[in-house]
Amino acid sequence: MPSFLLSQLAELLNCRLAGDPKVNITGVATIEKAGASDITFLANPKYAPKAKLTRAAALIAAEPVSGTSAATLISINPYLDFARALALFYRPPKPASGIHATASIAPNASIGANASIGAYAVVSDHTSIGANAVLYPHAVIYEGCTIGDDFTAHSHVSVREYCEIGNRVTLHNGVVIGGDGFGFAKGNDGRQQKIVQSGITVLEDDVEIQTLTSVDRATLGETRVKRGAKIDSLCQIGHACVVGEDNIICGQTGLAGSTVLEENVIMAGQTGSSGHLTIHKNAIVWAQSGVGHDVAEGTIVSGSPAFDSRDWLRASAAYPRLPEILRTIRALERRVAELEKQLSGSSSSQ
Repeated sequence: MPSFLLSQLAELLNCRLAGDPKVNITGVATIEKAGASDITFLANPKYAPKAKLTRAAALIAAEPVSGTSAATLISINPYLDFARALALFYRPPKPASGIHATASIAPNASIGANASIGAYAVVSDHTSIGANAVLYPHAVIYEGCTIGDDFTAHSHVSVREYCEIGNRVTLHNGVVIGGDGFGFAKGNDGRQQKIVQSGITVLEDDVEIQTLTSVDRATLGETRVKRGAKIDSLCQIGHACVVGEDNIICGQTGLAGSTVLEENVIMAGQTGSSGHLTIHKNAIVWAQSGVGHDVAEGTIVSGSPAFDSRDWLRASAAYPRLPEILRTIRALERRVAELEKQLSGSSSSQ
């Protein structure tokens, strides 16, 4: 395991050090479980009381933390520098370059230098893969795909025919790129007729897609995931969707066909869109929300159907009180009816 002096970590992370530069750090841990040679981080000030109880040798934080003996690496972005520190201590194993004897590589496929192709992996006809590719066992690349440098496909990834993938793309276990879009037309006899999905899926540079996610090919044209987008596990990106630059798409999100997400959109967990709509840049869709219309730039929406999150918070706070409110309204209605009856009787006696 690697180890670093705090002074070395401060230099590598470009942080200012408050504390003993000679402390030896051997690992990264959570604030609760860190030991005497670990470094941890404090990104949210509300967790500052936990920092005072930590056994960590050092913290990465925005400012020195009082009430603790731990040193501090002062950072303008503690969470990012925590991630950078973690990468210094843990590097996942990378298989050696070479092609396993059981892999199936088409004679007319092109694979760049320093590739590692695992057992039973398949690279089909007329496919081109750049340098430094890693295909883990049972990854399958269909015919006619174009893939850039530094590509990683974990076990049981499938990239379907003619799809295009940029540089530094990582696909985790069970991801399917370019599976058929969900397109059927109902015939006069009431039976569903499949619509051929003749388009492709395009992943631009620096895209990462987590396990068991599907990005469908388009009926016509393309489905596109733009540069730097990150898609979580168990997501469904429908045909002809556009996922914008640096989007964060959290687990169990589903985008119906022809949804367009502009740059820096966040779709929280278990969200969905009804398709043929645009979620404009810097918008946030809160967890378990259903979007059925365009979302304006920079807004935050919640609920299903989704609307402004501030209004949704007020509405959700009122929801448990609806039975009480209904009883009050009915009581007031009875009271008004009695008053009207009394006034009517008074008028008739005159």
